[in-house]
Order: sequence, then structure tokens, then C-alpha cells
Amino acid sequence: MNDPLDTLRLLEQLIARPSVTPADAGCQALVADRLAPLGFTCTTLMRGPDDFRVTNLWAVHDGGRPGPTVVLAGHTDVVPPGPLAAWTSDPFVPSHRDGHLFGRGAADMKTSIAAMTVAAEQFVQARPQHAGRLALLLTSDEEGPSVDGTVKVVDWLKARGEQLDCCIVGEPTSVDRLGDMVKNGRRGSLSAKLTVHGVQGHVAYPQLARNPVHLLAPALAELAAMTWDAGNDHFPPTTWQVSNLHAGTGATNVIPGTVVLDCNWRFSTESTPDSLKARFAAVLARHGLETTIAWTLNGAPFLTRPGTLSQALGDAIQAECGIRPVLSTTGGTSDGRFIAPVCAQVVEFGPINATIHKVDECVRVADVAPLTNIYRRTLEQLLT
Repeated sequence: MNDPLDTLRLLEQLIARPSVTPADAGCQALVADRLAPLGFTCTTLMRGPDDFRVTNLWAVHDGGRPGPTVVLAGHTDVVPPGPLAAWTSDPFVPSHRDGHLFGRGAADMKTSIAAMTVAAEQFVQARPQHAGRLALLLTSDEEGPSVDGTVKVVDWLKARGEQLDCCIVGEPTSVDRLGDMVKNGRRGSLSAKLTVHGVQGHVAYPQLARNPVHLLAPALAELAAMTWDAGNDHFPPTTWQVSNLHAGTGATNVIPGTVVLDCNWRFSTESTPDSLKARFAAVLARHGLETTIAWTLNGAPFLTRPGTLSQALGDAIQAECGIRPVLSTTGGTSDGRFIAPVCAQVVEFGPINATIHKVDECVRVADVAPLTNIYRRTLEQLLT
């Protein structure tokens, strides 16, 4: 019989491991030790340099009958807790108050990791000869640069000729109550570091200098007012934001020689990296600016249209929570962007996200067991 407290106990163990990115702190070993006795083949993939070592886990169970490969994916790393004095309780000591469990990673995303692990256990124990394959893909490099985590596991899977059919990423997607939102895609993310070159000089002799801040200002106003696209039925319009602006020597009597602007687009499928770059460059050229630009494509947009995975997950949420989730593509990037190119259907679903990355991060204890049941019910519909 399924123990409703099993997931909660595992969650407490995970929170107690201070897995600040890129550290895993033994979280994945804890999961593998539970899954291996049930017949999961567990492979640990260490990637990255010695001073930023990343731990990845691929654990797979073959039911022995034809069927899809269904993946439960997530990250065991967490963001730093910030000032410890600001926390009501130690961020790495699981603490219960007012019906909530507090600790760094409680919502993002150790509750999902615990629920996925227990759901996988329950499903395989009840149906060891299930259809298809069930896999867990975990990384400790999602909150960091994300260069040696899920993307490297996907490369390894491609080299092995692995075919993935459905994937649930355990990101905290619920807004007001468990089950109210599922992410069936994410916007792309494109960043630029723009350097505008001028001529440094004395503020008392501006005729002998060229102030790059003044030169940039009209172009900046135009860029801020631009409509990049109108979005579509699945994505909101593309947005552009300045994240940093740097200039000057620190002295009040020196005109700076350069100004450096960091900016980012969160873009829909109505735009491409090339189209955004071209429009950006055109504005700068129109204002006669001398520039240097360094580009970073953080991730392309992806979309999973309603199908078998969203139907199975929606049915499971309906059965457990009594509501039908809204499908959305809002929010930041996730590791789903790395999985989508090799997996036909990728969605994200997890607990309420109101406290993620905050002081006193927490999850509702009453949501822990239902989340486990939702994952298990989804597996039952896809792999039975």
C-alpha cells in the first residue's frame, strides 16, 4: 500500500542536502539507491571542470513491452540561500510551520524530485512489466550556467541512439493552487552585450570628446518603444529589456570612452535570433553608432501542442485536484529547451511557485502527496 508520507520524508532528506549549484550533495545518489533495487539501470555522468563539477543521473526502467519512453526530468541543485539571518529557520534544515515545509529548494524543485521518485517507485512496483520505458533525468547544473547538465545528458543519449517520446519537467508551474497551470512551451532567450564607443575627455571640454551615453540615448529610447512581434495563439509578444548599463571611470569630471549595455529578448516563435539581431543592428546603424556586440543564444523557443502527454497529465490533475490546468508558455527558460529537440512532447508541471528563489522558500505539505499521485497517474495512462 502506498504510504502518503513517503514523498514528504524523501523531500526532507533532499532539503537537508545543501546542493547549491553545481553541487549535488548526494541528492542523486539518494534517488538512485531507491530506484536501483527496483530494476532501474542508473548511470551517473560527471561533467565539467574540476572547479565546477556537475553531477547528472540517467535512471531507466524497461518494462519489456513495446511502448513509449517517458522521462521525468528535474534538477537537484538550488540557488544560494542568501543572508542566513533573513531566514526564519536554517534553509537546509527542513522545518514545518503553518502547514508548510520550509527550506531552500522546497519548491524549486526538490518537491518535484521527491514526488517523481516515489511515483516511479509506486508505478514500477505495481507494474514491473509495463509498456515502454520509464526514465528519470536529473542534473545539478540548472540554476547555474547550464552547460554541463541536461544538455550534456541529451548529447550522450543522442550518441547512444536513444529515442524519447514524452517528458515532464518538474518545474514549479502552479500559480494559486496545485494543478492550475502546466507549461507546454517556453519562449526563447537571446542576450546581447553592446559596447558603444565614444571618445573619453574632460567634462569641461565636451567639444574634444564624444560621450557614448549621450550617443546611445536616442537609440535606447527607440529600442525600448519597439514592438518586436505580436506573439501568437501560444506565445505572448516578444519582449526586450535592459538588464545592466555601465559607463564612466568613477570620476565625476571624466566623459566616458565607452558605455556597455546588457540586454535580453524573451522571444516567441514569431521571431528568430537572426531577425532580432538584424533589427537591433539596424537601429544602431540608423543612429550612427560605433559598436561592438557579443551575442548569446540562451535557448530557442519550444512548444508542445496538445496531445497524449498533456491529455494524460490533465486527466491526472483533474482526478487529484478537481481542476483542469491552463496551458501556458510564460516565464523564464528551463531545461525543457534542451530536451525538446530530441523529445516529441515536453511539458512542465510542479508545485506552487510563489516562493521560488526567495527567503523562506516553502511548499504546502498538503500538496506533496497529490503531486506524487499526479505523476503516477500520468505514468499509468502513458505506460499501461
